[in-house]
Amino acid sequence: MALWDRFKESAQSMQTQLTAKKNDLKSGAFRDASMAMCALVSAADGSVDPSERQRVASLIASNDVLQNFPATDLQRRFDDYLTKLTSDFDFGKVAILQEIAKVQKKPTEARAVIQIGIVIGGADGVFDKSEQAVVREACFAVGLNPAEFDL
Repeated sequence: MALWDRFKESAQSMQTQLTAKKNDLKSGAFRDASMAMCALVSAADGSVDPSERQRVASLIASNDVLQNFPATDLQRRFDDYLTKLTSDFDFGKVAILQEIAKVQKKPTEARAVIQIGIVIGGADGVFDKSEQAVVREACFAVGLNPAEFDL
């Protein structure tokens, strides 16, 4: 249980860090990479159930940072990325990691995208191995060390 408590504390800390950087996170590349990350984490286990869609919809509606963008636009982008993943997961994952990699040259955005992935991954109370694995891959795509995020 201590591990889960540590994870929850870490996720809350990441959300606080995201909020503090809100004004730095307004680019189209961040918007696209964050929705790509949400889709990748949601589909990490090979399927997307309605509760995963609901978690992302909730994040879009309530996250201070994502409120820099119109919710309908974020939802559309998330759905488009999910379609890529559900039609061909391996090919879709390559395209999504390329989208995420577009924030590589902006460390603040890159860290924020990874943090969003962790927040989404843990939203159901379990940050499972498949979710951790895709977030770890995203870390490599943006040039960050996964150890920085305890991955």
